[in-house]
Amino acid sequence: MRLFAQLSWFFRREWRRYLGAVALLILIAILQLIPPKVVGIVVDGVSARRFTTERLLMWIGIIALIAVAVYLLRYVWRVLLFGASWQLAVELREEYYRQLSRQHPEFYLRHRTGDLIARATNDVDRVVFAAGEGVLTLVDSLVMGCAVLIVMSTQISWQLTLFALLPMPVMALFIKRYGERLHDRFRQAQAAFSSLNDRTQESLTSIRMIKAFGLEDRQSALFAADAKETGKKNMRVARIDARFDPTIYIAIGMANLLAIGGGSWLVVRGSLTLGQLTSFMMYLGLMIWPMLALAWMFNIVERGSAAYGRIRETLAEAPVVNDGSEPVPEGRGELAVAIETFSYPRTSHPTLEKIHLRLQPGQMLGICGPTGAGKSTLLALIQRHFDVTCGEVRFHHIPLPRLRLDEWRSRLAVVSQTPFLFSDSVASNIALGCPNASRQQIERAAGLACVHEDILRLPQGYETEVGERGVMLSGGQKQRIAIARALLLNAEILILDDALSAVDGRTEHQILHNLRQWGEGRTVIISAHRLSALTEASEIVVMQHGRIVQRGRHDALAQEEGWYRDMYRYQQLEAALDDAPENSEEAANA
Repeated sequence: MRLFAQLSWFFRREWRRYLGAVALLILIAILQLIPPKVVGIVVDGVSARRFTTERLLMWIGIIALIAVAVYLLRYVWRVLLFGASWQLAVELREEYYRQLSRQHPEFYLRHRTGDLIARATNDVDRVVFAAGEGVLTLVDSLVMGCAVLIVMSTQISWQLTLFALLPMPVMALFIKRYGERLHDRFRQAQAAFSSLNDRTQESLTSIRMIKAFGLEDRQSALFAADAKETGKKNMRVARIDARFDPTIYIAIGMANLLAIGGGSWLVVRGSLTLGQLTSFMMYLGLMIWPMLALAWMFNIVERGSAAYGRIRETLAEAPVVNDGSEPVPEGRGELAVAIETFSYPRTSHPTLEKIHLRLQPGQMLGICGPTGAGKSTLLALIQRHFDVTCGEVRFHHIPLPRLRLDEWRSRLAVVSQTPFLFSDSVASNIALGCPNASRQQIERAAGLACVHEDILRLPQGYETEVGERGVMLSGGQKQRIAIARALLLNAEILILDDALSAVDGRTEHQILHNLRQWGEGRTVIISAHRLSALTEASEIVVMQHGRIVQRGRHDALAQEEGWYRDMYRYQQLEAALDDAPENSEEAANA
């Protein structure tokens, strides 16, 4: 029942809907009390031969009118009650989505995608079901049960009523015990469902790799194991769930047995008429629904409570990066990085140390170094995915934590190492950040990213659907579409995080040439493994083990002893070897 207390904020806000539904339920309960009374009157009248045909038809007509009225009233309260509960679903999912969008990478290191999806779908559905059907069954069972008890006690016999309901306290104890066990088991079942969701999501997103490595049987076995475990946990829930109805029906059967036995004795003694006993048994029949509803209510409310607890766990997590209060100053400004040390959450070893950079508007910064040197971490700190633990990053001489997060990120256009494309048209993917962009603007951005001609060769050109995660495109096409998306933003700072790795050398050279024209007056930061992408940078920093070990322009670094010179010569040699077979083939053809 604690779920109703947890959702009290919603019930207070939607009190008109719920009060209207409750009022209608009370009216329906009152109307349903009339037919058993009428039947008792009819039975006694027919037994005493006091009824005419017209009078009998009158009573039958009253019962028919009551049935029609109950039908119409039930329709109205369903609209009121379930309309409110579905509004709760919308609000919970909106709040949940906003919470996920506010979170940063550290949050997604701890939570898996399948589990988050399960909470947004299955768990929310359980809460909504409890807020709708749960409230209905609670009110309906209490109103109907109390009304029937009052009528049975005052209009027929309170002694017979008390005698017939002796099994009910025992039934209530069993139902309470079942509810407590159901809560724990259902929470475990939902966790198992989340794991199954994780397995499904990972299998679908990596289906190409699974097929490439011939892992279909292995993945199927893992999925079957998760499905079996989920089924086992749900079967434990079902075993508890299955105990509710038999307990209730046994209690109802015992109540009927006691009512018939005690009522017959009262009829023989002359304390009750046959019509009154008939009415009493019909009223006792009306008690079946309140008892079933009460047990059902305990069932769905305990499920909803367990689900709401899982949702609140996610909603209660505060973002690790707090929003600032100051607006970002207008105009282009200096970006200054002064990081003494930075460590990822739950790690003691520093990832970055003594990183000092200054970028004026219009400058291009190149970042390179071996794998694991800290390049992507530095870019993540500039985007403020994490806050610097010792040091600061400033823009317009203001530390980033003081700036409004949305405004700061609106100044950035980022292309990551693994670009993500939505299952939509090419044009919609390019216009993701500028949905109102014209086709001319989209095509211009695609031209700057050297992907315009490739797009025109697709079946429907810019209207071609790219498939799930851009499955029908090559790696280079996806990277260039992502670059076009970033250029269309016309942002002040462009960040390319190894975004040219899948592009051939000639196309890379053309894109960089276009970027120099586009980036006039803008700050460009390029992280790359292929050093030819950095030759035009205003400054290049070489990172190793989280530190800057070399810095300068390309010409100076190419002559200076160190990692940059060695890697640059190696890449030149590699490029020459790649070109050799082509040159030999051209000579042979000549």
